[in-house]
Amino acid sequence: MRHADRLATIGQLAAGVAHELNEPLSNILGFAQLVQKFPELPSQVFKDVERIIRAALHAREVVTKLMTFARPKLPVLSEVNLNQLVSDGLYFLASRCAKSGIELVRQLSPDLPEIVADSGQLHQVLVNLVVNAIQAMPNGGRLTITTKDNQDGTVSLFVSDTGVGMSDDVKKHIFVPFYTTKPEGTGLGLSVVYGIVTAHGGSIKVESEPGKGSCFEVILPVKGNNDDSR
Repeated sequence: MRHADRLATIGQLAAGVAHELNEPLSNILGFAQLVQKFPELPSQVFKDVERIIRAALHAREVVTKLMTFARPKLPVLSEVNLNQLVSDGLYFLASRCAKSGIELVRQLSPDLPEIVADSGQLHQVLVNLVVNAIQAMPNGGRLTITTKDNQDGTVSLFVSDTGVGMSDDVKKHIFVPFYTTKPEGTGLGLSVVYGIVTAHGGSIKVESEPGKGSCFEVILPVKGNNDDSR
């Protein structure tokens, strides 16, 4: 109960901060884009304005994550083929893996039963986990995406990497909002993932060792085995 109360307080704070930041960020972005259109702008000034725009876009992305955490949208449920969702999501992430020197391995189980889920939110889960894995392999490595029918009314999505791994202490805090070990991290990616998965009646597990990589397992109920689809 204390944990739930603390999360509610953090959510209210995050919503307030996000609301207050939206207007000045929009002004910064809008005026920077106007300046960039000035016909006689020196090249160095143009580059500096480009940096301002990139920084503002990054800040706006952080605000979006804050809003997602503070006021999560109710899932819009439909029948989803997890293998197809993974294939579609990896289509956009494969080039980023290649640029980072990461081998992308797909191990998708055939005849996977369908789930009832919000495909957009599960896409966000996949992207967050894959991006985390990429960031954990700064010198390249192997990223393995696996789906599995657990034969117990659930299916699993595994996202495994051969990256830097995590200590037991870090693992205890990774789903806590605003906790991060990255200099430029927001600490919201995995807390948003956790919220989406639990809202779908699922759960998430992680195994990791320093220097040996990490494996996240997202477990979701198949069609007919969650409260929303009965």
